[in-house]
Amino acid sequence: MVVKGTSEPPEKPGESSSGDGALHSLVRVESLIQLGLLLPACVVIGWAIGLALDRWLNQHWMNVAGLILGAIAGFVQTIRIALSHIKE
Repeated sequence: MVVKGTSEPPEKPGESSSGDGALHSLVRVESLIQLGLLLPACVVIGWAIGLALDRWLNQHWMNVAGLILGAIAGFVQTIRIALSHIKE
């Protein structure tokens, strides 16, 4: 004997519940916050590595090179994340 309940019909593959939509938007917001912190963090890390190499190798130009390389790395990663958001 089969008992019929009042359960909801299963979702179709293309549909999502409101909880999934909220979670998806939170993930997007988190990655956009990441963009705001990414560039300054890369610049500071590049500068710190350059400063350490500066003191270790007794050169006076490596902190500037580290600063520039950190900025370039930050821009590259920012563009990667932005392009992935455009595809979505």
